[in-house]
Amino acid sequence: MALSVHTNYASLVTQNQLGKTNSMLSTAMQRLGTGLRINSASDDAAGLQIATRLQTQSNGQKIGMRNAQDAISMMQTAEGALSEMTSIGQRMKDIATQAANGTNGKAEYTALNDEYKELAAELTNIAQNTQYGEGKKLLATEVSVADATTNRSLHYTVEAAQSTLDAAIGSTVTGTTAAGATVTAATDTTKITAAVVGTFDTAASQITAVDSAKTDLKTAEDAAAGKIGVASSAGAFGAEITFQIGSSANENMKLDTSGKLGNLAAAQAGLGKVTDQASAKTAMASADRLLDAIGSLRGQFGASINRLDHTINNLGNMNQNIELSKGRIMDADFAAESANMTKQQLLMQSGMSVLGKSNQIGGMVMGLLR
Repeated sequence: MALSVHTNYASLVTQNQLGKTNSMLSTAMQRLGTGLRINSASDDAAGLQIATRLQTQSNGQKIGMRNAQDAISMMQTAEGALSEMTSIGQRMKDIATQAANGTNGKAEYTALNDEYKELAAELTNIAQNTQYGEGKKLLATEVSVADATTNRSLHYTVEAAQSTLDAAIGSTVTGTTAAGATVTAATDTTKITAAVVGTFDTAASQITAVDSAKTDLKTAEDAAAGKIGVASSAGAFGAEITFQIGSSANENMKLDTSGKLGNLAAAQAGLGKVTDQASAKTAMASADRLLDAIGSLRGQFGASINRLDHTINNLGNMNQNIELSKGRIMDADFAAESANMTKQQLLMQSGMSVLGKSNQIGGMVMGLLR
């Protein structure tokens, strides 16, 4: 190689290599400092994109697991209430069985019926007041009946769409809310099946000319005409409910207990009384129907809770492996990076030493000129 004052090739090569070494040393130190192999898109553009998708999936799975646990808590709240209703139903069956015995007299029947009625009332109370979270009722239905006298809505919380509703005209809708439904005393039990309005025929004591488009009483003329407004809306388990249990929209679980809840409501409606031997025998069968309805509903809740337990386990397994995959892409290998940093430090030191020596080459020219 020719000696030149203007161009020191050895120095240029050494400087270029020192720049590369310094860049790799900085990268190694950054990875060791953050614990991440990819700290910017330039480190691994494709890897960063893949890791981001994996992180999104992992986050969704964690939320899905929490959602599933919340769903279990919600169902356990309802199932706990049903467990207590089971105990009440069994006691009612015992009372009815005792009352069916011919040894009872008037005083005994009075005592037995008093307890029976209180237990029935507590069944309704449990159904009306079992709530979760924001106070949404689980086993009850909110029903609104128009009050024509004061032009306002009266709200009744009823267990599975069943209660006693007093209309403004002093009568109560009974049976089903459809044309021809009988209207009798205000103490009768009412079964609401839909949001309907009908005209009350005082002569026939029944609802006629059902008008589903009219859901409230607007004027005093409506009251004079005897029109009755009824509206109902399902509670949490009165209609199908969907639980989001995964990171994608189609990862969900649907639960529909409305049919079994309706059977429970019907069973409660038929509990009757135990005022004599005949009514006691009827009450025995009614208590059996109640317990069957409760058991069926509890069974559905139990099966759904078990399913969600498996869902949570599966989500946990998937999340574990996705996090592992993401870690392979994103996480820094401390052993490798430590070794790399040490290597680059040695190269920097040796490069600096070589650069100093390469800068002395120009001094050789001066030796030739002596």
